[in-house]
Amino acid sequence: MSESFNYEFLFKTFFVALSGAPVAFIITLVALLVAIPLGFFGALTRIYQIRVLRRIAQVYVSFIRGTPIIVQIFIVYSSVPLLLTALFEKFHIQANVYEINPIWYAFIVFSLYTTATLIEVFRSALGTVSKGQLEAALSAGLTGAQAYRRIIIPQALVAALPNICTATTNLIKATSLGYAMSLPEITLKAKVAANVGYNYVEAYIDIFLVYLIICSLVEYGFKWYEKRLRTYKIASA
Repeated sequence: MSESFNYEFLFKTFFVALSGAPVAFIITLVALLVAIPLGFFGALTRIYQIRVLRRIAQVYVSFIRGTPIIVQIFIVYSSVPLLLTALFEKFHIQANVYEINPIWYAFIVFSLYTTATLIEVFRSALGTVSKGQLEAALSAGLTGAQAYRRIIIPQALVAALPNICTATTNLIKATSLGYAMSLPEITLKAKVAANVGYNYVEAYIDIFLVYLIICSLVEYGFKWYEKRLRTYKIASA
């Protein structure tokens, strides 16, 4: 075990950990691209009380938010290969599912996780926009889609952006659990580097610093974008 704090290792491993950032970014981007439209649709089913879909959305949100994401990772990472194997055998498809890049499982897990969060974010944000504005837009001749795109969504987005920012930073931090699927992301790379000399304290400090820097930059970007979006917000009386 390391007897003293190794500053040289701390410096070198910082860049090793940072080299895993692209994997975290890719997972985050894909998860958001999938979760944003699904989350918005799920929010609409709850706002407009669409019976069956509303109930499905409620159960889904309760299940995802009520279980640890590490458990969700283990369930997907262990069950999906079994399901694919059975499917391939049934249709006589020659493929080894255990050679699939684990990042695809990460896309599934983190997309499901983020969708549940954004359903609640969008539901709350859409609730801040007066129903009278939608009725006024429809009476002015706009279609429902045009009313949402031009009037409702810009206002709701301003209200939702702080929570979307929080969801995004939480998602980035959650990708650290990708090590459970052997993904070469920030945490795994730093821990592998620490295995040689048991410099785990230094490795965890590097992980902390990398995530702190990334999440701070993301928060800054959202705050900048929020200021621009406020020009679309209609002042209430």
